[in-house]
Amino acid sequence: MSEAVVLVSGGAAVTPFTDPDRASGSGLAAGNTLTALRAHLLARGRAVFTAPARLGPGEVREDTGWQGFADVPVVLPAEMTVNAVGGIDEGGARLAAFLRWLSAEHGFARIDLVAHSMGGLFSRAAIRELGDAGPSVSRLVTLGTPWDGSLLGDVLTDEVSVADAHGDAATTQILERSRSYAAENSQGAADQVSRRFLREWNATQAGALDAVTVTAVGAGHFRAASEPRQLWPHDGLVSQQSARAEEVPVEVLPHVARRTFAHDVHSIFFADAFDLPWERALTWDPDVFAAVDEALQA
Repeated sequence: MSEAVVLVSGGAAVTPFTDPDRASGSGLAAGNTLTALRAHLLARGRAVFTAPARLGPGEVREDTGWQGFADVPVVLPAEMTVNAVGGIDEGGARLAAFLRWLSAEHGFARIDLVAHSMGGLFSRAAIRELGDAGPSVSRLVTLGTPWDGSLLGDVLTDEVSVADAHGDAATTQILERSRSYAAENSQGAADQVSRRFLREWNATQAGALDAVTVTAVGAGHFRAASEPRQLWPHDGLVSQQSARAEEVPVEVLPHVARRTFAHDVHSIFFADAFDLPWERALTWDPDVFAAVDEALQA
């Protein structure tokens, strides 16, 4: 068993640094992505930490947005804080700096990563950045990570269009809002979560995960159609097949288990938008937590 579990949030997510004993003093303790999963793992006796992330470069002191937080007890430097709206490799370098600091601060030699959405891409880049210098990453669990593209990115590259929604009202709404959302919430991230970009990026990542056991978890609440598979079914942001890394080459992903939660959505943002309980979001679903437990014991 690894000595610590580090949770990594995804694109456009603000997350404070937390450790097993300290978290935000008001609002959601670990931000609106990771609070429930952190609480679950702590209850299981895990040494759990959350990697700090924010919108743009800088430090994490609070999140004044929807379901945010304040009174952060430990504020880490910008150079080890992920820019959640920036590029994959930049985010990976900052995450790697955080993991090195965590290892030096606590003496951890081996860690596991559990990452949501684009956090899985940041994690992959960090693993490559760490190389053999350590700390070593034993397991990577990705929840709704766009291994092979996303609705947002694929709309921007015109690989997916509103016509592909086949009249489904929810999917039409999501696709129609994609360009404006990217314009307001991206400093490079949106352009790097398309299938076109990620297939080129994946081709350069062979070997990085050779020593890592990966579990790729996908969801597919929205399933009004079956084609194109690049879109259907999907969780609101990532297709089920992309999140399960079904078409990622074996030389890039040699050791993988795949799990599906067909009725879940990507995040509590989508749960809230479509009148679903938060427990139907990937990082708040107790059934997903059980799958994470199993993956961390593998």
